[in-house]
Amino acid sequence: MTTFKTLTLITAMLAAPAIAMANFNIGDTVGTEEAAIRTMLEEQGYQVQEIEFEDDEIEVEVLKDGVETELVLSQADGSVIEIEMEKEDD
Repeated sequence: MTTFKTLTLITAMLAAPAIAMANFNIGDTVGTEEAAIRTMLEEQGYQVQEIEFEDDEIEVEVLKDGVETELVLSQADGSVIEIEMEKEDD
């Protein structure tokens, strides 16, 4: 039983960073207006670097814990349609 508890704890510790970074998934709704998008992301600890409205999409570049992420949102309903994560170079 002790081995099972230890294994469960180790698994949880290894998965925690990945879970912490996965604040958004495809289909999640972020918003369609710049102020609402900025507020939602900043409340989750992101630094909003840029928000661009292009064609039928909203491109949002954010930084959190040294990881730069680009969210592409549908301008129609504010849902996440693409996520790109890139670790910041030192």
